[in-house]
Amino acid sequence: MEIKQQLKLSQQLVMTPQLQMAIKLLQLSRLELIEQIRQEMLENPVLEDGQEIGPTAAKEAPDPASGAVTLPDMPEPPPTTAEPTTKEAEKGREDIDWDRYLENHAMQAPVPTFRGGDSEDLPSVEATLTRREGLPDHLFWQLRMADFAEDEMRFATLVIGNLDPDGYLKLDDTRPEDVVPQLAAEAGLDAEDAEEVLKIIQAMDPVGVATRDLRECLLVQARHLGLDQLVLDIIDKHMSNLEKKNYGAIARDLKVELDEVYDVVQIIGELEPRPGRNHTSEEPHYITPDVHVLKIGDQYYVVANDDGMPKLKISGFYRSAMQGDPKAREYIQSKLRSAQWLIRSIDQRRKTIVKVTECIVEKQKDFFEKGVAYLKPMILRDVAETVGMHESTISRVTTNKYVNTPQGLFELKYFFNSAISRAGEDDIASEAVKQAIKKIIAAENVKDPYSDQKIVEILREQNVIIARRTVAKYREMLGILSSSKRKQYF
Repeated sequence: MEIKQQLKLSQQLVMTPQLQMAIKLLQLSRLELIEQIRQEMLENPVLEDGQEIGPTAAKEAPDPASGAVTLPDMPEPPPTTAEPTTKEAEKGREDIDWDRYLENHAMQAPVPTFRGGDSEDLPSVEATLTRREGLPDHLFWQLRMADFAEDEMRFATLVIGNLDPDGYLKLDDTRPEDVVPQLAAEAGLDAEDAEEVLKIIQAMDPVGVATRDLRECLLVQARHLGLDQLVLDIIDKHMSNLEKKNYGAIARDLKVELDEVYDVVQIIGELEPRPGRNHTSEEPHYITPDVHVLKIGDQYYVVANDDGMPKLKISGFYRSAMQGDPKAREYIQSKLRSAQWLIRSIDQRRKTIVKVTECIVEKQKDFFEKGVAYLKPMILRDVAETVGMHESTISRVTTNKYVNTPQGLFELKYFFNSAISRAGEDDIASEAVKQAIKKIIAAENVKDPYSDQKIVEILREQNVIIARRTVAKYREMLGILSSSKRKQYF
């Protein structure tokens, strides 16, 4: 063993802070980016929003007759003959009486917020709610009006707390028949009494909530509506035949006419299989596109959507503060570098998204002209080689990024599809094949729907050659049932 020194050259990838920030911002969605910018503005005093209201905007305030408050004209700054020196500027800042300034600001009268007009124009209390009432809130409101003992109330609370969004009572890794005994033991209630409490909850609005499966849910609703025994028997004993639409087997087993079974099936079809969906508290999510594709004449142009995006800039106050206080120079310089990296990374992200979208528009021009049927197969490598970037970068750019086009609003990943061969023609994108299958099924006879093999034969006539299992896979991805379940008897 010995100790010696050795020199060697090697290459390695080093993730600089600038590169880490650029990669992090590139994969964020628009809303996440705005939230990240706001967080950086809170942590970095050097950053400020460049969208400011100046004297011109104040002068263009609405007329008093409209009922809004107008701001007085701001005085123009007096002309100066020479720029003040740094010492004079610092002396001016030190001469400011901040205590008096804050005192005067606190004593100012508040700006009137009355909009004018009748009070009927004001929004109702319901319109000012911050969130909608969910299913648990709706049930707890009814539960407070019920006359339950303490242990029964604990059990009822556990039941409501374990409802899924559709209103069913489910526990992970627990069989449906074991759910009530498990919750009853946790609440310190007898299992038989727990079943009685559960029946009371199931009769609450919406009827059928807190049931353990579809059969029990439909039975509770049928009994609540007072439907006849034949309806109850079909729901209780023939749920599998109802799902398969095997109405002949139901008629033979219950020894009734087939027309009676048809009438009962129509009644069952009017019941609610998911009682909790009308009381969801989830708000709709609105998508703001990152880029717009505009057609001007025969050309398509890609424009970044900067609406609502904070316009960051470096505060001039801290630039001058570095000259006045040597102790603060190091701190301000570090924050200044961080702010510059952030602004450059955001600008680079914007340019990269526009560049990738321009490449997509160039390769998918037929789609923008004629629609989904003309979507061409394309993979990440095709765009990466064109724009001179790595495939991982293209993947980050196209994830959770949306583009507004003349054909509608799409995620950038929508344009990447595998190729399906066609006899004697160019390959077609898999998404175009899905839309072709959807169009074929929409035009079928509902009393005699097409089987998957029949769809294969129709596509072969259009020079699209795919297997039957591929048709079944695409049909399931589109949320379309099989032919036996699509068939309508009425």
